[in-house]
Amino acid sequence: MKFLAITLIVHRPDPATGVLKPTHDRFREVLDNAVLAEELGFDGFGVGERHERPFLSSAPTVVLSHIAALTRRIRLFTAVTTLSLLDPVRAYEDYATLDHLSGGRLDLIIGKGNGTAQRDLFHVTPEDQWDRNAESYEVFRTIWREDRVSADTRFRPPLKDAEVWPRPYQRPVRVWHGSATSQESVDLAARYGDPLFSANVTHPIEPYAALVRHYRERWEHYGHDPADIAVGAGSAGLYVARTSQEALAAYRPVFESNLAFQEKAGLPVVFETLEDFAERSSALIGSPEQVIDKVHRYHERFGHTVQHVQADAGQLTDTQHRDSLELFQSEVAPVLRRTIADPPFAWEPVLPGQAAAPAPTAHVH
Repeated sequence: MKFLAITLIVHRPDPATGVLKPTHDRFREVLDNAVLAEELGFDGFGVGERHERPFLSSAPTVVLSHIAALTRRIRLFTAVTTLSLLDPVRAYEDYATLDHLSGGRLDLIIGKGNGTAQRDLFHVTPEDQWDRNAESYEVFRTIWREDRVSADTRFRPPLKDAEVWPRPYQRPVRVWHGSATSQESVDLAARYGDPLFSANVTHPIEPYAALVRHYRERWEHYGHDPADIAVGAGSAGLYVARTSQEALAAYRPVFESNLAFQEKAGLPVVFETLEDFAERSSALIGSPEQVIDKVHRYHERFGHTVQHVQADAGQLTDTQHRDSLELFQSEVAPVLRRTIADPPFAWEPVLPGQAAAPAPTAHVH
């Protein structure tokens, strides 16, 4: 099993003091957390993309490029690249450049994105967002693979024998499809033989497990070998301590802050108590043994081989956050690495001349 630390770069006032730290300091935290993740042995570090409050993650390529300069080994993920909002040509140019600057350490997780404010900002409607996501991805993946591209597109000017530079470092880049409950994203992933990343952070396990089952069914429908499936899964929170009592006590301010934010924003509250959240959500809160058991229970339903955890301290102190990550890497991750297989592909860069997983030819219409 592989492990990612992921941030959406949430920027909210401290719930106790009401103080909002400077934007510059929040970005510095992200950089420090990426360096810490590599130091502790995480396999990847992901940065989200959001274009609305309370997030500072509108430019993930810029943030990941800085992280690439500060690190040497860890793979760099987008979480997610909102292709429904982006021109696929510009997205390709940015990510191909990042691919070179990072020495081929880039993985993409793509998705349509969500949120009314960012849809309005880019003039994307709920009715056309899925078609935009599919078209942008088909153009993006074609540009990555072919030196000249023609595409009769609906949502951007058509391409005719177009050249787009720079040509990429990895051939091809690995693209995961991020999905919470949308069968459209799952079908797109299965059609192209791409891995799936389940958001798995808002609800109990059932809707996410149903979506993974659907992905496996569609994968076989499109004629792919079931042995080549790769699934990643998110977690709604992380705090590992020596005992469950210690973990719950330390995490309670985080839960209460998030609950207050949900209620103020008018968002639906799924878990009303910390105890229910720790038991029925995907959050990994407890002793090492409890966290190992929960990942195994989710693995029985998902068959996932990649697990993400939160990279940010949130309302935890820096010391609490680091202690939790260190305990996770020293006592949780080694057990899960032994008992759950890695994804069925190399984690290293896919460079020219190396074999990559076959993918069907796409025709963009």
